[in-house]
Amino acid sequence: MAEAPLLRIRELQLFERPVRLRLPFRFGVVTLTECPQAFVRARLELPDRRTGWGAAAELMAPKWFDKNLQLTNEDNFEQLRTVLRTAREAYLADSTPATAFGHFARHHGAHQADSARRGFNPLLAAYGPALVDRAVLDALCRLQGVSFYDAVRSNLPGIAFDGLDMGALLAGLNPAASIEARHTVGLVDAITAADLIERVGDGLPETLEDVVATYGHRWFKLKVGGQVAADLQRLQAIASVFDRSPAPYFVSLDGNEQYESAAGVAELVAAIRATPALARLWSSIAFIEQPIARKLALQEDLRGAELGKPVIIDESDGELDAFVQARERGYTGVSSKTCKGVYRSLLNAARCAAWNREAGAQTYFMSAEDLTTQAGLAVQQDLALVNLLGIAHVERNGHHYVNGMAALPAAEQDAFLQAHPDVYERSHGAVRLKIRGGRIELGSLGGAGYASGAMPRFEAMTPLG
Repeated sequence: MAEAPLLRIRELQLFERPVRLRLPFRFGVVTLTECPQAFVRARLELPDRRTGWGAAAELMAPKWFDKNLQLTNEDNFEQLRTVLRTAREAYLADSTPATAFGHFARHHGAHQADSARRGFNPLLAAYGPALVDRAVLDALCRLQGVSFYDAVRSNLPGIAFDGLDMGALLAGLNPAASIEARHTVGLVDAITAADLIERVGDGLPETLEDVVATYGHRWFKLKVGGQVAADLQRLQAIASVFDRSPAPYFVSLDGNEQYESAAGVAELVAAIRATPALARLWSSIAFIEQPIARKLALQEDLRGAELGKPVIIDESDGELDAFVQARERGYTGVSSKTCKGVYRSLLNAARCAAWNREAGAQTYFMSAEDLTTQAGLAVQQDLALVNLLGIAHVERNGHHYVNGMAALPAAEQDAFLQAHPDVYERSHGAVRLKIRGGRIELGSLGGAGYASGAMPRFEAMTPLG
């Protein structure tokens, strides 16, 4: 096992650039049509005085980190800018050398406390350090000439959590060559051509029918809105598309915090099970995601409700011990998202392994959720993380709602396509994610650095100051 080097973080640069959606997407209480993407660049210095840069990117999604309806989308964007700036200040305030993980551990508590004083919840607060930590990991991997996979498996970042054998877990991780893409069906997405009011007409899929025919997905994530009658009608329309094929399909059901209690979720479950047209869809559901509002979710004990499927937390995963609390309430899974932090995902993976050993069964699990990741650093770093964790399918939808890299400089598109010809393709005038038979090939993510052989054009972005 490699020794984790003690490094100094010398510079942290923040940028953003706009992202415009080709199709509107509704999740929970917001319908999104445009949104900025944040970028972090980190310059490290190793003990031998070598220095190098790394980077990370993440969409600044509104009404997910903080769903307060009194806040505008621009209010949410400014919240995310603030946690990026405060994370930068924290990480640069102490120049004492530490491991990559040591920098995260050193500042986690203080950053959370500072964010709480600003009125920010823990999930929102985690966004800033999550990007800084990934940029630091990227720089470390590049300086050492190793892949993200090998760096984590040899514990180059120096990851250590009390009570967990991180070394054994990390050494046993084994990334696959490809992964299933789980397509998300949003609440205003067209199911068939009859649902389209006006076509975009760019040649890319616009309906669920189009998506299935074009990409060949077998895994899907279905959003529900908390109104049983409307949800049943929509689920039947969706099932009518899926059920045309005799081939198996698999589904996760995303409650999106639309329920106040386990009883409300049980009502939806009972209605689905009582609807003959949904029999195949029900049997295809692998798990239910975060159905109860986060302010109530960890107060509700699910074990007395007839839910019939495993339930995971997502938005409730704010504090580092949230999964521990959720387990005590009957939840058996938790999501991995790079916007919540790579170390949080690895911590929860270790918990699942330990708890499953105790239970003598594969009861506890992680899912891979994030529909907002954009082509380039964001999608590649998230894919590499969930692939290393051994998760076989990942929510992927940024490629559907955004026209790939169409808005980016041609040289940047060319660089990413050349570095990752298995991950991307050029079609309909732009470089975009390549999905064949519902799968994404991942081989090229194993090069030196955190899953990217190319870099964005930072000079074409807006500095955050």
